Amino acid sequence: MLVPDPASRRIPKIVGTNNGTFTGFWHMRVLTTAPDEARELLAHWTEGSSLVVVALCAAWCDTCNEFRASFGRIAEARPDIVFVWLDIEDDSDVCGDIDVENFPTLAIYRGDALLHFGISLPQQSTVARLVDEMANRSAGGSVAPDAVVNLPRTLRRRFA
Repeated sequence: MLVPDPASRRIPKIVGTNNGTFTGFWHMRVLTTAPDEARELLAHWTEGSSLVVVALCAAWCDTCNEFRASFGRIAEARPDIVFVWLDIEDDSDVCGDIDVENFPTLAIYRGDALLHFGISLPQQSTVARLVDEMANRSAGGSVAPDAVVNLPRTLRRRFA
């Protein structure tokens, strides 16, 4: 039986066993900067050791709209990783200084350390491999503009 928890971004995949003690598996959804999600996003980002995968996209972009479902499936399969969807226009107060040349563009952080920044093919398997590779990294190494490097701090200032 599926039992959603509306107060959480996680929902149980399976609930119950023969003895009734198994609570189930939880899946991550993709966070946005919506007011009801911003505090949760910051809490995960400030933990410092969490991997955070940010997709920079646009509502008018057909490729982004098609990719969003794949991004959600990648997030669902990796509940220990935080996934964030930023719309470069709707979230311009946060990411307006980031120059996005094509979509989707991904920024991947461990805490405040940038591990990866760049355009990705909008294919689920390609992005999943990249996320899995970054999950095994512990230190930064990507060169990117200051606006990308400072995105975690910008989000904290915006939603503090």
